[in-house]
Amino acid sequence: MATHSSPPVLDLAPQRSTMLQEVLESLSERPRRLPSKYFYDARGSELFDAICELPEYYVTRTELSLMETHVDQMAAALGPRVCLVEMGSGSGVKTRRLLSELDAPAAYVPVEIARDHLVDSVGRLGEEFPELEISAVCGDFLQPLRLPPLSSEPRRYVVYFPGSTIGNLTTEGADALLSRFSDLVREAGREAAARVPGGLLLGVDLQKDVAVLEAAYNDAAGLTAEFNLNLLAHLNRRLGTQIPLDAFAHEAPYVAESERIEMRLRALRRVEFELAGRRFVVEAGEPLVTEYSHKYALEPFRTRLADRGWQVRQVWTDPQQYFALIYAEAR
Repeated sequence: MATHSSPPVLDLAPQRSTMLQEVLESLSERPRRLPSKYFYDARGSELFDAICELPEYYVTRTELSLMETHVDQMAAALGPRVCLVEMGSGSGVKTRRLLSELDAPAAYVPVEIARDHLVDSVGRLGEEFPELEISAVCGDFLQPLRLPPLSSEPRRYVVYFPGSTIGNLTTEGADALLSRFSDLVREAGREAAARVPGGLLLGVDLQKDVAVLEAAYNDAAGLTAEFNLNLLAHLNRRLGTQIPLDAFAHEAPYVAESERIEMRLRALRRVEFELAGRRFVVEAGEPLVTEYSHKYALEPFRTRLADRGWQVRQVWTDPQQYFALIYAEAR
């Protein structure tokens, strides 16, 4: 197989017009929202990588421990000659561990919205795995995607969706995405005449003590607050808004009735700004909701997967039951 020093990137990233429309729609809702996908410009991606190293942020640490303990079982479940399609690939730390254990993987297709971060990550992976076909997609995995053509012949396609990103979606959005993943691996498998049903390796953050949850999203170093406010900086730069960052404060309470953390930017004073000729007023005390982070009970989540075309084959959890990695196959 060809050596890849600079893996190709298929650019499907949202254009400014798409971003503008999504932000306008979100700001018009009540409560007002901002799309969390736009956290991940270059600075936002750097901040998130730093957040993952914080002592309060248990998610990445717990998932990495699960990977170290059970990666041989995960690799065996995925099997040989797999095409691994990673959604929201980020820095690729967990991916390296999985790829190093896989049996002759056919290809790796990372999907990431932050182009600079993606190029840097796949460049390093290309150096570490020179015999692996890597074909990156710069795009929004929340939208329908097409996979790039491959020179390899995968035996099967598996979507890898690590971290707790599934929890960032509404219930309806998460269900739709799980269905779309099922359709994706089926279609890719048919086109490539893959001989084994497509799979899904999914990270799920589980319900736990509220104090643990709130500490993870309100860290003492203030990195999550900076990450949250950077969303406004990204919008200012890309869309030409002039939203004052010092007029908003980060907050992230756990909302028990919704079983989720709600990350918000609350206005410290009355704020007025324009976007695409429309005037917006955010009153003092009014929140902009920037992200949900749902926390799941494992058994009901199994049922949701089944309802969306997936049959759970294996589940790996840590001793504290903080996090789960779930392997399922398309039915």
